[in-house]
Amino acid sequence: MYSSWRLLNLSPNNQNSTSHYNAGTWGIVQGQLRPLLAPRVYTLPMVRSIGKTMVQGKNYGPQITVKRISTRGRKCKPIFVQIARQVVKLNASDLRLPSRAWKVKLVGEGADDAGGVFDDTITEMCQELETGIVDLLIPSPNATAEVGYNRDRFLFNPSACLDEHLMQFKFLGILMGVAIRTKKPLDLHLAPMVWKQLCCIPLILEDLEEVDLLYVQTLNSILHIEDSGITEENFHEMIPLDSFVGQSADGKMVPIIPGGNSIPLTFSNRKEYVERAIEYRLHEMDRQVAAVREGMSWIVPVPLLSLLTAKQLEQMVCGMPEISVEVLKKVVRYREVDEQHQLVQWFWHTLEEFSNEERVLFMRFVSGRSRLPANTADISQRFQIMKVDRPYDSLPTSQTCFFQLRLPPYSSQLIMAERLRYAINNCRSIDMDNYMLSRNVDNAEGSDTDY
Repeated sequence: MYSSWRLLNLSPNNQNSTSHYNAGTWGIVQGQLRPLLAPRVYTLPMVRSIGKTMVQGKNYGPQITVKRISTRGRKCKPIFVQIARQVVKLNASDLRLPSRAWKVKLVGEGADDAGGVFDDTITEMCQELETGIVDLLIPSPNATAEVGYNRDRFLFNPSACLDEHLMQFKFLGILMGVAIRTKKPLDLHLAPMVWKQLCCIPLILEDLEEVDLLYVQTLNSILHIEDSGITEENFHEMIPLDSFVGQSADGKMVPIIPGGNSIPLTFSNRKEYVERAIEYRLHEMDRQVAAVREGMSWIVPVPLLSLLTAKQLEQMVCGMPEISVEVLKKVVRYREVDEQHQLVQWFWHTLEEFSNEERVLFMRFVSGRSRLPANTADISQRFQIMKVDRPYDSLPTSQTCFFQLRLPPYSSQLIMAERLRYAINNCRSIDMDNYMLSRNVDNAEGSDTDY
């Protein structure tokens, strides 16, 4: 496979499986054989392609302006929307950088983006997506009903289909591509069926059941309604539906075929109704998926996604949800202190006692990010622990651009843990540099409508 994959037609539109000669290719396109591929089959072609298309000689891409501080009582648009509108107008070739696809200028804030501001705005955009500030994602129906699997996962919003929405989905694809290229993961929790669609594996009924158990059970009960003793005579008394409409992922009742509102549902055509309803649900996010893949194609070679499983793609984009203390120990560098120092011993012991949620907050505090890459070798910056000469039991500080934690001396581990917890929960300001504050405020006036 490693030496011959280029000869295969991996297009998702390759639907011809009539010959036994292309059964293997068909198995890869459909997804069944992808778990059997050795990692180098799908990683090395991606790495080579990314290397060949890398922008050389630049530390960062075009400058993007972001306004987070409301002025004159006017609320700022979500950061995701602000950045999306600017990035989609750029040339794709200018964004293929090894670390920062664009440089962020924060209007009215004292921060110079040497990487930390870029990382922090990425994290904020992920939070906007999952908290509903931007309406591209919806919780899985299982989350709403509190049943089944994937209650902590999100789907693309099938109702977000305006041109503005599709532009934003395209930008979401750009973000995913940037995450793969820069090896800086996104903190997103998308359902497995979304990842399957992004790497072009056809969905099946079980995929729908994993995000909407109750709806699949309802359809099954309609299909086998005769088992409950219901006949053609009392069908409409027992079934509240009277036409070819069904429930969308966002809970809305929609026609499952064109003109479905005027096609009556009867005892005799219930099988066709169930088939159409399932078909509708398996394809209701197609437009959104296509827009995301278009955005990804700006940054990474999308055809190579046809060699990945859904899980492999999720790990490439989102890294590992657990923040491993052991991984941080492997990439740490000490400054003004050594590994045996009491301060360092207290720090690692404190981090091990933290919950994963607290470690995520810690990661954001020191790096601007909230995920680590799935592969330790992909961590491009060493984690730095630096001892600083400040009063005893002060709050720790950080430099997100350099993945650096600055620890003052502490009188006990208990006090260190208390100060560290306070910092990661309450100290979110980035590099409050007065020099940059004066520079970044220049364009603040008269720019409310742009953001």
